[in-house]
Amino acid sequence: MPDSASGSSSPGVKASFSLPVRGGSFSASVELPAGQTTLTGLLPIIQNLENAVIGSIADQARAAGSPISCRAGCGACCRQLVPVSLFEAEALAAWIKTLPETQRAELKRRFHRAFEALRDAGLIERILDSRTTEDEESEMQLTIDYFHAGVACPFLENESCSIHPIRPLACREYMVTSPAELCRDPSVNDVHGVQMPIKFSRVLISLGQEIDQDNPRGSIPLVFLMAWAGSGATPGERISGSSQEVLRQFLDRAAAVVEAEQA
Repeated sequence: MPDSASGSSSPGVKASFSLPVRGGSFSASVELPAGQTTLTGLLPIIQNLENAVIGSIADQARAAGSPISCRAGCGACCRQLVPVSLFEAEALAAWIKTLPETQRAELKRRFHRAFEALRDAGLIERILDSRTTEDEESEMQLTIDYFHAGVACPFLENESCSIHPIRPLACREYMVTSPAELCRDPSVNDVHGVQMPIKFSRVLISLGQEIDQDNPRGSIPLVFLMAWAGSGATPGERISGSSQEVLRQFLDRAAAVVEAEQA
């Protein structure tokens, strides 16, 4: 939670905090927007915090002689089943609306093709079945089968992410130190993933589970984004207030998620 906040005469509010994470603590100072906001509106701050954590992890990996091997042009991980929190889905849906009509139409075609490919692979019903997430073995098998279906993320262009600055947190958190070619099939190859001290994607998903009782996952598969956007849902409004209040709610939940994972 924020340790301090000041700056009432300036456009923003500065806040500092220290958050317990696995193996230590994560401290940061941020400048928050003045006035009222929502959790979705605070996403750029959360993304920057995640980037700071990832940067620290990358530095540690490099110092240990095992640098992160993920690079632009290596899009193997962009064929995985990616969970997107409801708040990130709202932000991406709003971003899509700002695109020129021709670009929006092309994205719709890509999402539709991806949906058809998953349907033909017999995966849609399994993805929608909430019981899948209740059984660890079933969930793992779905993850493997999804990857083997080879359905690329609709945002993938030339094996690189076309929305890299605003990509989902789950995508940011997937990093490896093993050779990139091994990611062609992580179900059989010895892929060395990087452990994160905290995953902010899980914090957002946990908050999503709380505000949407009809969605026990608290997220949607990225490939369903375009269909979900048509609902016009605005989950971020369920967690709103001053920027300090919204950040405090996020950090309190982050601490609870870390504590639960360590239990």
